[in-house]
Amino acid sequence: MQFSERRNFTRWIIIMASFVIVALILWNTYTFFQIFKNEERVKMELWAESLKTFNNANPETDDIALPLKIMSNNKTIPIILTEKGEIINHTNIDENISNDKSKLRDYLEILKKENNPIIIESNPGKFWYLYYGNSSLITKLKFYPIALLLIIFLFGALVYNFYRSTKMATQNKLWAGMAKETAHQIGTPLSSLIGWLEIMKADNVDETTIAEIEKDITRLQTITDRFSKIGSEPILEERNIVEETELSFDYLKSRFSKQVEFSFKAPQKPIMVSLNPALHSWTIENLVKNAIDAMRGKGTLAVVIENDNHTVKILVTDNGKGIPKKEFNRIFEPGFTTKKRGWGLGLSLTKRIVEEYHKGKIKVLHSEIGKGTTMQVSFKKA
Repeated sequence: MQFSERRNFTRWIIIMASFVIVALILWNTYTFFQIFKNEERVKMELWAESLKTFNNANPETDDIALPLKIMSNNKTIPIILTEKGEIINHTNIDENISNDKSKLRDYLEILKKENNPIIIESNPGKFWYLYYGNSSLITKLKFYPIALLLIIFLFGALVYNFYRSTKMATQNKLWAGMAKETAHQIGTPLSSLIGWLEIMKADNVDETTIAEIEKDITRLQTITDRFSKIGSEPILEERNIVEETELSFDYLKSRFSKQVEFSFKAPQKPIMVSLNPALHSWTIENLVKNAIDAMRGKGTLAVVIENDNHTVKILVTDNGKGIPKKEFNRIFEPGFTTKKRGWGLGLSLTKRIVEEYHKGKIKVLHSEIGKGTTMQVSFKKA
């Protein structure tokens, strides 16, 4: 408990430190932005004073080399000079804008919003207004915090994804270990049951009873085999998927209420698919049980196998409550369930068995609220 609290405390310290670092970087960037902006203001005021000196100078007697040098050194800051609202001069502006009076007027409105104008008294009672924009350096600096936040966000997402993947991997190992241990624990009483079954046969117990017990013991062996395969790569065999599906279907049909009307339709000829019989049986069981739960134990359930050129499709259709379209993908997420009592692992395991182990696909083919659902599982033929 103390370790968990200490770990949470450390995590919050790291998060707060990260926020402080980000805040300092943003504040520092803003400070630099203001410094550069003030320096550009001073530079523009000097440029304006040079323009005034040049305008009032006598070319024959006054030295205008310095004003000219100051004005010519500005190659990055866009400038528009106006008198009585009319544009009289401009510099450092793209030709596509400067050659179009309408675009130039629109650009002037943009400059007015970026910086306050510098007023130049060119002659007594005569004023020019110098409007200037931000240099390329200021513009890049303005977007720097956004780029920085984006990098931090991506880095945070990467760390979170790594942490989540590590956590999920640990959980998967835990679940796999529990499943294997469960299979091991079931094995002992199962062996004992097999022994008792042989004794019952020797005592001439009713054959129907023995046959049903044998079915249940076989079922327990199948379940044990399933759990023992979790966390390891299953062995795939070329099997007739029609036969394997029908075996699972018939067993489930005999174990559920007579209020459920079962139907099975499939091609008469064998369809060979690379699959693991125990895991495929688990897939059919999960889909059938979910369909019966959706119908609340009463309704019609149909399993149909369709044979295409390269794939075979298994359709499980019920007339239950249906699934909202927004939840078509969520139902396969671990932990997602609409049942009051449920772990939300059935369809998640089914998806993993179908797509990761058998390289097939599973999806909600069709569903309508209050009318039912059709689930589709497809495999490539061997």
